[in-house]
Amino acid sequence: MGEKLKATLPLALSIAVLSFLYVEFTANFTFHWVTSGNLGNGLDLPSNFHLVIPAGFIAWGLFFALGASNKAAGEVAANCLFGCLAALILFVFVDIVKGVPDFWAISLGVGLLAFFIVLFSGAVTLINVPVIFATFGACVLWWIATGLDGWAPNGGGVGNSVAALAKPATAGTGAFGGVLSTPFTFVALDVFVTLLVGLVFGMLSTRLAALITPGSMKREQTQAADERVATA
Repeated sequence: MGEKLKATLPLALSIAVLSFLYVEFTANFTFHWVTSGNLGNGLDLPSNFHLVIPAGFIAWGLFFALGASNKAAGEVAANCLFGCLAALILFVFVDIVKGVPDFWAISLGVGLLAFFIVLFSGAVTLINVPVIFATFGACVLWWIATGLDGWAPNGGGVGNSVAALAKPATAGTGAFGGVLSTPFTFVALDVFVTLLVGLVFGMLSTRLAALITPGSMKREQTQAADERVATA
């Protein structure tokens, strides 16, 4: 047990430090740095282009799930793009077809997209269905939190300003009384950019862990890996 904890300590420290920095960066970016007006409570109104704190951890986790290699990074990045584009297609489809109070357009759109994603995974080796589903889900979750724009009339708000926030007709239906109201095009863009930010932090966490791992421990890990290969 002690040796196993010792082996994971560098990575644990690396991820802890970078997780702190990631949340600090994304939270300040959204509520202090790139904003659309003062809310009067110490926070600012997020602009339509903002970072989605939870999304980055999804890409970070997927990077490790696929092996935490350069190949894994490329695969995660590509399929994050596919997932966010699929979500954008859903939002446009719902906006054109049917909104409040029916849900069938959302359900139909999700079903059709799932069919084609899985179907084409048989022909396109780059497609990773679990990664696409995870990132697509992140977009849909943020779409709900930001007002279901396209399904709900003006759900993403109109004007993205403190003045617009004060009027029910323009505030949108996003969380916190419209503070998070976001047009659906920006929902997909914001989640995609944040996924890439999270992926970069995931890659940095492996690099930092390697830097702080003692040389003797590196040699032991390399020897253990060689022994596993030899006995495979």
